[in-house]
Amino acid sequence: MSLHELVAATHSPFHADGSIAPEVIPTQAALLAAQGIRTVFITGSTGESHSLSCAEKIRLYDAWAEAGPANGISVIAHVGGNCIEDCKTLACHAGSLGFSAISALAPSYYKPGSISSLIEWCAAIAREAPQTPFYYYDIPVLTGVTLPMEQFLVDAPARIPTLAGIKFTNPDLVSYRRSLEVAGDRFDLPFGIDEAMLGGLAAGARGAVGSTFNWAPQLYRDLIAAFQKGDFTEARRLQSLSIEMIDAIAATGFLGTAKALMARLGVPVGPARLPLGNPTTAQVDALLIKLRELGFEQWGAKPSTLANA
Repeated sequence: MSLHELVAATHSPFHADGSIAPEVIPTQAALLAAQGIRTVFITGSTGESHSLSCAEKIRLYDAWAEAGPANGISVIAHVGGNCIEDCKTLACHAGSLGFSAISALAPSYYKPGSISSLIEWCAAIAREAPQTPFYYYDIPVLTGVTLPMEQFLVDAPARIPTLAGIKFTNPDLVSYRRSLEVAGDRFDLPFGIDEAMLGGLAAGARGAVGSTFNWAPQLYRDLIAAFQKGDFTEARRLQSLSIEMIDAIAATGFLGTAKALMARLGVPVGPARLPLGNPTTAQVDALLIKLRELGFEQWGAKPSTLANA
C-alpha cells in the first residue's frame, strides 16, 4: 500500500468527565470525509495513545471500523505502547477488523538500544496481524529513540514480511532523504511534521500524516500544488501560514486547544486528558479571531458553529 495523500491523525473523543466517547466518531468521520480525507490514523500521538487503556483503544477501533467505511474512509490503527502484550492484543484486534494498516512506535521507557532490538519489537507486533501492512512510527521527539531509519529499511523486511514503510515524524531531513533512497518504490514513507511539510516535499515526500489535516487539509493541498508547479514563493507563503496557525493553537497547549477547535467545528471530541491542559472559553474565542485573520474561512473547515462563534 502507499499513502500518497493527506492522512488525518485523529483525536480520541472524550466526554467532559474524561471517559471515552466513541459515539462521536461518526460525526468526526463525516467532517473529515466532507474535507476530502480518505484515510485516518487513529490512537496515535494526536489520539493521546499513551493516555488510553488497551480496552479503550479497542472500543475506539470498533467504532472506527463502522464509521470509517460508512464515510469512505480507510483506517490505520496505531497499536504501539510500552507493553508488548497490549501491543500484540491491539494488533490482533485491528487485523481482525480489516483495517488498511497498523503502526507502532518504539517503547519509550525501556528503549530498544539497537536496530536489531527495535526490529524484534516491531516483528512481534506485526506477527499478530499477518495480513495487515505494518508501518513503523518514527517519532524520536516523544520516544527518545533515535536510530537510523535507513538501516531499519534494510534489515527489517527479512523479519517483518508485512512492512509497508515508516511514518516519518522526524525533523531530520538528512535521515529522511537517506531513508527515501533506500525505500525506492518498495516502501512508503509519509512525512509527519505539518509545519515542515515544504521541507519534506523538497526531500521527496509523496504523502503526509498530520493532526492539522483534521481542519485544514485544503491549506496543505494548496501548498503541495504550489510546490508541484514550481511556485516556491507561494509554497513558502502557505507554509508560513501553517506555522502561524500552529503557533496560535500551541500558545494555549496544542492538543487541548486543537480539541477545543474541533468542538467549535461541530465535533465534540472533549478535553485532552491529564497531564495536558485545556484552554478557557475566552482563549478559544481569541483563537477563532486569530484564525479568521489568517484566512481560515478560505482554507479551513466551514461548519456553521464556527461562523457563529
